[in-house]
Amino acid sequence: MPDITKTAAADEQAVVVPDGPTVAEAGEAPGKPRSLWGDAWRDLRRRPLFLISSALIVVLLFVAAFPGLFTSASPSSGDLTHHFLQKPNLGHVFQADWFGYDRQGRSIYARVVYGARNSIMVGLGVTILVTLFGGLVGMLAGYFGGFWDSLLSRLIDVFFGIPFLLGAMVVLNAFTERNVWVITGALAFLGWTQIARVMRGAVITTKHSDYVVAARALGADTKRILFRHILPNALAPVIVISTIALGTYIVAESTLSYLGLGFGDDALSWGGDISDALADIRNNPHTLIFPAGMLSLTVLAFIMMGDAVREALDPKLR
Repeated sequence: MPDITKTAAADEQAVVVPDGPTVAEAGEAPGKPRSLWGDAWRDLRRRPLFLISSALIVVLLFVAAFPGLFTSASPSSGDLTHHFLQKPNLGHVFQADWFGYDRQGRSIYARVVYGARNSIMVGLGVTILVTLFGGLVGMLAGYFGGFWDSLLSRLIDVFFGIPFLLGAMVVLNAFTERNVWVITGALAFLGWTQIARVMRGAVITTKHSDYVVAARALGADTKRILFRHILPNALAPVIVISTIALGTYIVAESTLSYLGLGFGDDALSWGGDISDALADIRNNPHTLIFPAGMLSLTVLAFIMMGDAVREALDPKLR
């Protein structure tokens, strides 16, 4: 009789392993299940769109946090005698005259660098507030249903029916002094409805999953079910919407500053510089090109990141 043990061992050695990284090569522990976030991060690291947008965002955040490292020029002091609407000197990299000067004799490069702080702070602040508040309202409406869903859904509909920019203009008109916190609060007050709707739909889909039903049957309380089981699995679409919307909030702040309802005259903002440049757009287009270009580049970076995250979190798009 043939040796069964040796035959089985030979058969195992003859099994052809398909091409591709093994579990050890992929950096995962044997037997450890792969999560949605792990798959998404693995996919994002291979996407040039995500890498390029991340690099741009890191640079922009660094400029906003430490503008003094990028220019020694003052963004508010001007010299009308020597620098009135002076053309750009692109040969002097990172110098005051790199982007030229405006009609007040101020360095456009310095104003673009220092203006990044207010614009990005408003965008990040509004995104954080609307994600927290809108996510909480949508999660409660989707999980409890019934009366609370009807009540919170009607509240969402009321705020959703208010035009975003028009409503922000009305709110900001009530304040004599408009700083970062006032503008952030006004935009967040009207911008949380989209996040709430997305979160509500995701929670309604998630709360009927088997693991949620099992946790409820095992006696888990509402707080544990919401924050341990439902929230991590309903957060993906909210992150995508929030990332893309961040660029929209930066544009909204710039639009309000362009209309004279954003930051005051002494504050630095890309929208304010764009508004000031309109008087010289025909003969001195550089006064408009550089602040508008920085605004467009910032918004593009966040939209690119949002698209990459959306494709990574949606298995159908991989």
